[in-house]
Amino acid sequence: MRSLPLADPGTPPLRGPAAYLGWLARRQWGILLAAVSCGVVQFACQAFLPYLTGRAIDDGLEQGFGPDLLRAAGALLTLGVVSAAASAVGHRFDVANWLRAAFTTSQLVGRTTARSGHAVTAELPTGEVVSAVANDALRVGDLFAVTARFIGSLTAYAAVAVLMLQVSVPLGLVVLLGLPTVAAALGLMVKPLQRRQSAQREASGRLTTLGSDTVSGLRVLRGIGGESVFTGRYRRQSQLVRERGENVAVTQSWLDALQVLLPGLFVTALVWMGAHMALTGAITPGQLVTTYGYAAFLGWPVQNATEFLQATTRAVVATRKVLAVLRVVPAAGATPGAAAMPPSGSPLVDEASGVTLEQGRVVALVSADPDESAAIATRLGRFDDDAEAGTPVLLGGVPLRDLPLADVRRRIVVAEAMPQLFSGSLAAGLDVRGRAAREDLLAASGLADAQDVLDSVPDGLDGELPEKGRSLSGGQRQRVALARALLTEAEILVLVEPTSAVDAHTEARIAARLSDARRGRTTLVVTASPLVLDHVDEVQLVVDGGLVARGTHAGLLDGVAGPDVAATYRRVVGRRMDDDLPVEGSFDEVGPPHLAPYDLSSLDQPTGGAA
Repeated sequence: MRSLPLADPGTPPLRGPAAYLGWLARRQWGILLAAVSCGVVQFACQAFLPYLTGRAIDDGLEQGFGPDLLRAAGALLTLGVVSAAASAVGHRFDVANWLRAAFTTSQLVGRTTARSGHAVTAELPTGEVVSAVANDALRVGDLFAVTARFIGSLTAYAAVAVLMLQVSVPLGLVVLLGLPTVAAALGLMVKPLQRRQSAQREASGRLTTLGSDTVSGLRVLRGIGGESVFTGRYRRQSQLVRERGENVAVTQSWLDALQVLLPGLFVTALVWMGAHMALTGAITPGQLVTTYGYAAFLGWPVQNATEFLQATTRAVVATRKVLAVLRVVPAAGATPGAAAMPPSGSPLVDEASGVTLEQGRVVALVSADPDESAAIATRLGRFDDDAEAGTPVLLGGVPLRDLPLADVRRRIVVAEAMPQLFSGSLAAGLDVRGRAAREDLLAASGLADAQDVLDSVPDGLDGELPEKGRSLSGGQRQRVALARALLTEAEILVLVEPTSAVDAHTEARIAARLSDARRGRTTLVVTASPLVLDHVDEVQLVVDGGLVARGTHAGLLDGVAGPDVAATYRRVVGRRMDDDLPVEGSFDEVGPPHLAPYDLSSLDQPTGGAA
């Protein structure tokens, strides 16, 4: 039994729920077969217990206390021990099947979202992706957890029918025909239950999306007075989820009630027939006990069959949602690159803008439009193959989209302006490639001026960070992300606004250390901060999506590229010098900036998209 998570969750078929669930079953056929075997043994033993009990009673009444009665008692004891052992071992395999199916599904969803880039949020609401891992993967696992008991129940039903036909043909026919009738009646409830579960799942996913959107934009909402609008939307959606949950509960309650009532009627009919046949002498007292034992036992297979139908219904609904995520086409790397990687030191050129990164130079990219410079950085890191259509990014003259994505990620690292930190130890969060020594972690933290982070986190590098680094300020998170990027030792490193959330003194220290640390290796810093620009080898100025000038910070200010370029450059970097920015910047520390009043009426409309 392989440990979890799996090294490779595989590539599933995406045709539909049946194909996906069948693929999962084949992937874990060993533990599934072991669980089914234990289930068959357990239920077969349970099926023979009433038969042997009846035989023991008849032998005892006929021959008294003797060898036959002792042998029957020994056989009963053996069946009990074997049944208990099969139950204990089978439960372990049931849990293993649940974990394997659920974790494989979670890994597939996680891998898809990690590789898809912005494509997944463009196609699906955030809540759908979250629910695929938090709920749907578990429902898929539930199906595999009950499969062994269901197959064991079918085996027991067949064995009971054969044994009952030997006791009495009429009683055997009641078992053969009555139990399927009960199961069919219960099956009539499955379709409406599935329909209502699908509606409840849709509403729940939408509610998760609203919660995620609201939390991610909470600071902006406070600044424009939109909290009450979003609170109202969340309240209405939560009530819809409650109503649809009640609809599911009503159908489920009917199914649960019928699950008790119908097998109970079946047991009553079977015992009534058996009692009348015993009074007429058609069956012996021991066979009457056997009949009652089977009547009581058969309620268990019916319950397992109903549970399997419910698990199948939930798994099909959940699998449809999972497949919606898995079908997302990644923004980059959908087609495996076949071209050979250019040699180390090859220049990286964005043909659309003309921005060029040459070997060993620390370059700053300046643009009056932050979205424009961020788009260039995105193209340089190959996060969207469609963005390169017609005007590709070239590494050593080869389009990035033609190269293996894994090799591109290894050689080119882009650190975005909004860093994401994950829960776990600080050391693990810094050393994402798993090859840095402790001294390297400390050195990178020093380069990023993040010593205060080591001091604030209990146990330093060994201390635990919460999800998204919530215990850190905005500036601390940014500096941790910078240290993390430096530790990748990337051949080409692209840093987008790495010092936008720190005060001027900290920014000056980082700028000097960063330039010294990366000098001799290709580096691009997207920034308009003069404190950083003064330390780089070259500044490239982009206007309206195109490169208009290259030079040093001082040279561009002095007009070496012409008076018009100098005026444009001064406007961009001068605006940064004049900005009254918050220091060590998070709104939690200094309060939100003043914002003009907004019309909030549009906020009451559903977004229908990603966070």
